[in-house]
Amino acid sequence: MSFLNDFYAKIDEDGRLLSKHGQVEYLTTMKYVREHLDGICEPRILEVGAGTGRYSVTLAKQGFSVTAVELVAHNLEILRGKLDGSEPIEALQGNALDLSALSDNTYDLTMLLGPMYHLYTREDKLRALSEAVRVTKPGGAIMVAYCMNEATIISYVFRQKGLGTVLENNMLTDDWHCISEAKDIFELIRTEEIAELDAELPVERLKLVATDGATRYMRELIDEMDEATFEKWMEYHFTICERQDLIGASHHTLDILRKK
Repeated sequence: MSFLNDFYAKIDEDGRLLSKHGQVEYLTTMKYVREHLDGICEPRILEVGAGTGRYSVTLAKQGFSVTAVELVAHNLEILRGKLDGSEPIEALQGNALDLSALSDNTYDLTMLLGPMYHLYTREDKLRALSEAVRVTKPGGAIMVAYCMNEATIISYVFRQKGLGTVLENNMLTDDWHCISEAKDIFELIRTEEIAELDAELPVERLKLVATDGATRYMRELIDEMDEATFEKWMEYHFTICERQDLIGASHHTLDILRKK
């Protein structure tokens, strides 16, 4: 917990999602959120690991009923500071591993857009996913974001010349899977591991989406694009973001599930 507190006290998460390269992840996630909410009368939304509220506050200001649960007090304070009191949102401090304060079969859409980045055991991953499924209505959607292994190998280990560090600290398996602990902040995963987690739950997968695709490999170029070029980049990205042959190389993915 102290590692997360220290990390989020130092970074500008809102700024990341507002940069052009960060907008790709944000706009892609919101595209699929809107697709799911379309046609649902007065949907109830839960975001577990709401961070500083980039998604929850936006949806609440659009009139959706939102419950936002966030573990890190610093993030929750920023989230609450964005509200004027008119929004239909309840912001709570809580843990993805224990949503016992929330009732079964309550939400039309449950989002975990951050917790899986910071859970390091299969047991904890399944516990968080099971809690999300429990509080979701039958037929409702669960959207789960992950950080992907191969993108980190390519970008950090080789592009940013981190090979010596990861070898010295024994942070790689023989098949090049990153080994993470709480002090490393981020847990990395492969597509087949996501599928194995899903198989343990009463869900069916609707889609697995590359939320930023190739964007972060060329973030400097993306950030320098004029609006017309960036619009074309988004058009291209939306064309390929569901192609399963490209998913594993994305930095972030979104697993979209339906509760049976």
